[in-house]
Amino acid sequence: MHDEMPAISPLTRTTWRTLLQQQDGPLLLPAAHDALTARLITRAGFRAYQVGGFALAGTRYAYPDIDLVHFYEENEAIRQIVAASPLPMVVDAGNGFGDVKNVTRTVRGYEELGVAAIFIEDQPSPITCGQMGKREVVSIREMVGKIGAALAARRNAETFILARTDGRSAKGLDEAIRRGKAYRDAGADGLYIEGLRSPAELTRVGKALRGIPLATTMMEGGGQMPWTSPDEIFEAGFAMIMYPTTLLFQITRALERALTTLKAGKPMSKSSAVDLDGFEEIVGLEGWRAIDDKFGAK
Repeated sequence: MHDEMPAISPLTRTTWRTLLQQQDGPLLLPAAHDALTARLITRAGFRAYQVGGFALAGTRYAYPDIDLVHFYEENEAIRQIVAASPLPMVVDAGNGFGDVKNVTRTVRGYEELGVAAIFIEDQPSPITCGQMGKREVVSIREMVGKIGAALAARRNAETFILARTDGRSAKGLDEAIRRGKAYRDAGADGLYIEGLRSPAELTRVGKALRGIPLATTMMEGGGQMPWTSPDEIFEAGFAMIMYPTTLLFQITRALERALTTLKAGKPMSKSSAVDLDGFEEIVGLEGWRAIDDKFGAK
């Protein structure tokens, strides 16, 4: 039985560095857009997960990922998601929601919620999804300043700062590598190289940036990179793989199918849905009942 998961203090969660040190394969990071998804990711046996701006904007507001959702709106969503799972999470902080002052506020705010890792990117505002065509990037000097601000803002040295570059989409692979080296030298704990197009590019980046934890994206359903297995990505030198759309796109199609069935006046298929007992187990009803039985007025 899966009872209600107890609250986990930020100090007792596995740190991101520990997670990377313990792994013998790639860290697969599906995106949780709400607390229920985070709970299901935990039950499925993943070791960590991400909260991405693409999924948050799409599910909570039905917005495209074009910089319409900012710190406060995301902060509230992340608070709810963190509480639903003891797993460490990495959060998409966009470009820090502004200048170095905003980066400082963002890092401190997410850290207080118990976030294990944060990534900040080098796009100017308004930012967009890294897979949506040609990107623009700020100067290396500006991004290095943001990395410095993020590192200085930490109250917990274990908070892991990933520096993401969209240099590949903006100016080509050489630029992505050049920026990766600059962000590594600025002290970033890891590098997130977005927008790669092929296994050959993965291999080239992995060799050029060997020695620092690397992340990249596998965006199913429309990304630039053809499907590449986790093992192949890991062998190319990448420790973390972001899957920002894998759950989201399938959930969206499942909702469309369910609504079509309901509109036609048909019952839901038992093979494609959980039942009441199954759902109550997922959300921890028995744990809450136990509290009521022990402490509630008789």
